[in-house]
Amino acid sequence: MDLGTVIGLISVIALLLYSMAIGVGIGAYVDIPSVLIVIGGSIGALLISFKLEQMKIFTKVFMVAIKPTIDNRLEIIQKLVNYATQARRDGILALETVANTEENKFLKKGLSMAVDGNEPDTIRALLEIEMEQTSDRHKSNAAMFSMWSGLAGAMGMVGTLIGLVAMLLNMADPSAIGPSMAVALLTTLYGAVIGNVFGGPIANILNIRNTDEDTVKQMILEGIMSIQAGDNPRTLEAKLLAYLPPAERVSQFDS
Repeated sequence: MDLGTVIGLISVIALLLYSMAIGVGIGAYVDIPSVLIVIGGSIGALLISFKLEQMKIFTKVFMVAIKPTIDNRLEIIQKLVNYATQARRDGILALETVANTEENKFLKKGLSMAVDGNEPDTIRALLEIEMEQTSDRHKSNAAMFSMWSGLAGAMGMVGTLIGLVAMLLNMADPSAIGPSMAVALLTTLYGAVIGNVFGGPIANILNIRNTDEDTVKQMILEGIMSIQAGDNPRTLEAKLLAYLPPAERVSQFDS
């Protein structure tokens, strides 16, 4: 679980609710017409904007931001160096067993293709296609939240206009002004909260997750290519450690 994302979401929501509670109370900020306009309207617009199969995984994509799969890059580097050492000593066919039991699917696919004797250009091309297609799917999923941010804000403005029109049409009836003004103001509030707490930030962290995954896969791809080429394990390790920040670069040959 990503504590930063969880703590951030909880903190913002808690601070907003506390600020409401010590003012006029949370109940004053609950307005069903505003909820229908902003949340219902923005979700409906999202259904127009994206394929239904994408919308079906909306909650699942949200959970990726909360509970992502985080790869330990140093462990992957050490694993690749060990595979390179074994392949250089016993031949690449010696990796057949570890290729079948490897948990990382991308690494497993690359190792299996190398063990099967595929050409380096073929392996690189196939793995790069997979990387590109996976990244495109992730970007499209992140775009749902980015668009939700914009749509929620827009629906907030629509609700404001609806409320103002209703208020102006009922200026002679003081009892109707309050509810109309509530719709006008609360729809803007709801749109701003959705856009700036959920939509925009979640889209951003999903794009960061995608970039991190791309980096790990690029690192694995370079490792597979080096193993197949029979590169010196020390050279391979030096190449892969370049993907890490300087403070995290630990060589297993120095221990």
